[in-house]
Amino acid sequence: GALHEANGGYLIVEARQLLTQPYAWEGLKRALKNGEIKIESPGQALGLIRTLTLEPEAVPLDVKLVVVGERMLYYLLDALDPDVDRLFKVMADFDDEIDRGEEQESAYADLIATIVAKNDLHPFDRSAVARVFERSLRMVSDTEKLSARVDEIRDLLVEADHWAQDDGADTVTNDHVQRAIDAQIYRADRLRERVQESIEREKVYINTDGETTGQINGLSYLEVGGFSFGKPNRITARVRLGEGKIVDIEREAALGGPLHSKGVLILSGFLEGRFAQRYPLSLSARLVFEQSYGGIDGDSASSAELYALLSALAEVPLKQNLAVTGSVNQRGVVQPIGGVNEKIEGFFDVCETRGLTGDQGVLIPASNTDNLMLRPDVVEAVEAGDFHVYPVETVDQGIELLTGIEAGSRDEQGAFPDDTINGQVEARLHEFADRRRQFALTDGQAEMTDEA
Repeated sequence: GALHEANGGYLIVEARQLLTQPYAWEGLKRALKNGEIKIESPGQALGLIRTLTLEPEAVPLDVKLVVVGERMLYYLLDALDPDVDRLFKVMADFDDEIDRGEEQESAYADLIATIVAKNDLHPFDRSAVARVFERSLRMVSDTEKLSARVDEIRDLLVEADHWAQDDGADTVTNDHVQRAIDAQIYRADRLRERVQESIEREKVYINTDGETTGQINGLSYLEVGGFSFGKPNRITARVRLGEGKIVDIEREAALGGPLHSKGVLILSGFLEGRFAQRYPLSLSARLVFEQSYGGIDGDSASSAELYALLSALAEVPLKQNLAVTGSVNQRGVVQPIGGVNEKIEGFFDVCETRGLTGDQGVLIPASNTDNLMLRPDVVEAVEAGDFHVYPVETVDQGIELLTGIEAGSRDEQGAFPDDTINGQVEARLHEFADRRRQFALTDGQAEMTDEA
């Protein structure tokens, strides 16, 4: 029926609805291939009915067809149906983000005004429009981009208008938009509340003060039903004499994904490149996410795992009032990660519940600073000096913040100063190498002393 109505013009079809209708996709392809609309039952189309009755004459088809839908549906069709490329010659991939600039901001304000007028909403004042802009930036986690998800923006405007009506206000203000945002979060954050409650009741162990060797607060990112949040995780490391192997307990327990395993393997490359150029890497290390009972993937905790490993090797405690996120490469450069806002807020919520002390904070990759669009309460705490966000570029910068001890650089003789983190790590690894060599010389037996 839609093809008949659109014959000679244009027809726009939603891909998901088309694909969920039995035989509709195959029928559409036949019509496009044959250039005609033929009325037939599904049984006839599939060759299940042999008896034919009188049939209407086929109608010539001349239509411009546009199929719209999610990217994943297109990718699946393109991969699994060879007819797609032959029948649909033009593919357009629309971005859901808009570059931010003066021209784009003006057009975005016009979009907000259009939605307000179309839905007969109360006028939005400057503060309300500014808060909508901020929310749009947060939706894409980028200060240089605006969200093009118009449906979500419209829902926010409509709910903000509801709160303005509830207050009997003539215009929608920043407070009404914020109440709408808070209400949206409240309706979706049941799981986040349970996670925070388990930490508050000490069912899940997270320290926010003191110092511990080989232990650090990592940060993970979870998304459930379109709602995302950050969760602190305790990461621990243990080291001993060995053959240079770093064991990822998550992987051994079949809980770690390939990206997480890759991040752990990179740690070996870092240690070998920095400390094992003149003697073999002779340690055995164990890394684990404590109290993790589900799958873990991604490499955003690799810098935290490296800090825990360096702490265990140097036998220097790490500050537990700080949490860490960021991946790391073999040269010790801290790389950007996703979900930076949610991760910071996840640790902030734990600290706020226990009481902000002014020395708590989060280490993030310096390259993620453009992605910071934090909640207003977190911004206020940072401005007041009650909470901190530390951008770091290298592992050396991070370990200095976590220990209060200089990381150290090699001198003219190629050695790290003894009172630095790198110097203490190198000394411990050198000790391991000597002991390994001694074991090899004595065929694995402890060296006998004169007294023995």
